[in-house]
Amino acid sequence: MNVQFKKGVLELCVLVLLDKKDRYGYELVQKISDQIEISEGSVYPLLRRLTKEEYFTTYLQESSEGPSRKYYRLTDKGRKYLHDLVGEWKEFSEGVNQLIKEGISHE
Repeated sequence: MNVQFKKGVLELCVLVLLDKKDRYGYELVQKISDQIEISEGSVYPLLRRLTKEEYFTTYLQESSEGPSRKYYRLTDKGRKYLHDLVGEWKEFSEGVNQLIKEGISHE
């Protein structure tokens, strides 16, 4: 998949996944990777930036499988940002889909 496509939607994917439940970084990577091929290294800088912008809070939780894990929790500010992005995404994707329908000739 085009790298620029991925970059554009990765933030939205992370926010959507955190809307339902708190998750740790690697869990986010795995969940997104089930649908979109991404590198682990692309998610962590995004998590740091969104935390700095106060869209997430973080906390540590012990793990039976090793060291404590840092979990990310969506804040109210993050939830509002998510809903704004979802609205933008719907409008954008509908426009692109319409252009594709008009532009691709059906043989």
